[in-house]
Amino acid sequence: MADLTFGPKGWTPERLGDLSGKTFIITGANAGAGFQAVRILLGRGAEVVMLNRSAEKSTAAVAALQDEFGPDAAVRFILMDLAKQASVRAAAQEVLRTVPRIDALICNAAIAQVPTRRLTADGFESQLGTNHYGHFTLCGMLFDRIDTNRGRIVVVASLGYNMGTKTIRFDDMNWDRGYGANAAYSQSKLAQMMFAYELQDRVKAARRNVAVYVCHPGSSATSLISTSGSRAMRLVWWLMTKTPMVQTAWQGAYPEVMCATEEALPQQRALYGPTGVREFVGPVGRGTLNAHAHDKPVMVRLWQRSEKDTGHIWSL
Repeated sequence: MADLTFGPKGWTPERLGDLSGKTFIITGANAGAGFQAVRILLGRGAEVVMLNRSAEKSTAAVAALQDEFGPDAAVRFILMDLAKQASVRAAAQEVLRTVPRIDALICNAAIAQVPTRRLTADGFESQLGTNHYGHFTLCGMLFDRIDTNRGRIVVVASLGYNMGTKTIRFDDMNWDRGYGANAAYSQSKLAQMMFAYELQDRVKAARRNVAVYVCHPGSSATSLISTSGSRAMRLVWWLMTKTPMVQTAWQGAYPEVMCATEEALPQQRALYGPTGVREFVGPVGRGTLNAHAHDKPVMVRLWQRSEKDTGHIWSL
């Protein structure tokens, strides 16, 4: 299925103009779709600040990017571990100190399919604590800077939001009972989407100037599963990458770059990504958004719970 907004091939980086003078913040950008997004943005003259948890991998990523785009390529990293609220707060403060404008914050980093239940340093189930709570605090701390420049927040979700309970287990968010790698991952990605859609509502009510978009990379050949998934899940994923149902990490970066830059997106309350077979692959545009992802009472309750759990109270 082609996307009518962008033509039969959907959105591609060829639509991008000169991005000189614009600054993008991307979490988890030293590998996979995040790294490819950095390449696309740098290729159009943008400045990119990566927020990554590994100094070694980040240094190697910056070196690779400077090899490709020249020693003066405007890319650097700030260390940040989304699983640690203290690290998120410290990184956000460093961003506020050193990055005068933010055109878009792309919440790209994630962990997935963690085979056994783990808790973060703050006591949260690891996938929820990393994917949702980490980004919740980061976005909250950077919101005013983004607002000043009429910028964007892009939340990179997953079709996994359609798995599991399709809601938030408020009575057991940390999975003290019945932990499952897929179910916990699904809840964490659903939480990210609900946060984004509730943020849209709050931005509108407060008449602020931040656009919030939600996208997913489809089925892309990144290191996400191989980084945190079980041995069996890694094998299944490796086999899938040999089929037409998995696209490249470069293609997987299209939705997040589109949401960070494209002026012609039809609306915010949407889910953007591949529009082909099962929305795993294919032309990038507006896909299917199921109603449980923006169940208003659940979104409000999740927002309140997230503020309580993280201790970060938004100014909206």
